[in-house]
Amino acid sequence: MQHKKTHMHIPMIFIVVSTLVLSVLSLADLEWEDKISINRGFSLFCYGLVFFTVLYHTLNNLLLRTSSGQRFIKTYKLSVGDVYDISNKIVSAIQALFCCLTGLTCCTYSCFRNILRTSHYISEAYAWFGAAYFLYDIWSMYKVHSMKILQATVNGDAKKSGVKFLNYLKTHAVIVGHHIFIGAFGFLVITYLRGGLGDCFFGFVYLMEASTPFVSLRGILSKIGLKSSNLYVVNGLVMLAVFFICRVAMFPGVIYLYSQSVDLDYFSAIESLPRGCKISILILLLPQIYWFFLMVKGASQVLKRKVTKKKTSKNVH
Repeated sequence: MQHKKTHMHIPMIFIVVSTLVLSVLSLADLEWEDKISINRGFSLFCYGLVFFTVLYHTLNNLLLRTSSGQRFIKTYKLSVGDVYDISNKIVSAIQALFCCLTGLTCCTYSCFRNILRTSHYISEAYAWFGAAYFLYDIWSMYKVHSMKILQATVNGDAKKSGVKFLNYLKTHAVIVGHHIFIGAFGFLVITYLRGGLGDCFFGFVYLMEASTPFVSLRGILSKIGLKSSNLYVVNGLVMLAVFFICRVAMFPGVIYLYSQSVDLDYFSAIESLPRGCKISILILLLPQIYWFFLMVKGASQVLKRKVTKKKTSKNVH
């Protein structure tokens, strides 16, 4: 039985690769500017749900049930909850890379044609496929949280007990609501509510995920005890730069592109935007500015600690 469990990752890898291949093949007959039908979109959503869920299980299996995974766990003294958390962050990074590929495709195709009216089918296709990620991630975060609570119970913390899924949804309503809003709102805007406008702008929205792999790596480095390493500092600085470019500076840049396409000056272009569009921009932009401020604050603290340690070591020598 243990031998069978050890090799469970082989069929799971096959399922992960198969769902990805089937997703690509389901789009093979489309022209660049075709729309995604509901039937085709629902198939992509199902492929996405299977892909992300099985990928998460595959990563857990590779870490928990292979000899190399066991060595990794022992080296960094990880718990099962830590493994679940690391797997969750890796899946998040992979999803972000898919978003970036989608965004680059949209921008490369649409931004050099009619910036308002040109569309590429990949934006709608990944909206269907990627919407499944947000449902998966709610379940995955629950698994991470539940395992950590369970381990606390086993370790003798009598105040804590196992967590039911509905209780998790209630106690983590903010993050769950965020996932549902981003998944549903982004999906509806890109597939139905954009009024035929082009994908150039939505391509930049997809590219907002470019900082996520660095956020995930930071979390993993912290989990394995490398928070004081140079890699952690370098990754944090790169994350900060990418976050600013793709999540803060991107908004005025996109508005500038829009102003050029409609032949208006910058502020007149902003005034010409529909009210709903302005509200959507503010809803997206304001949290990014707040998070960027927190990231700058955290990065400055890390750098200060580094400088202090260097001065202390020099004084000792």
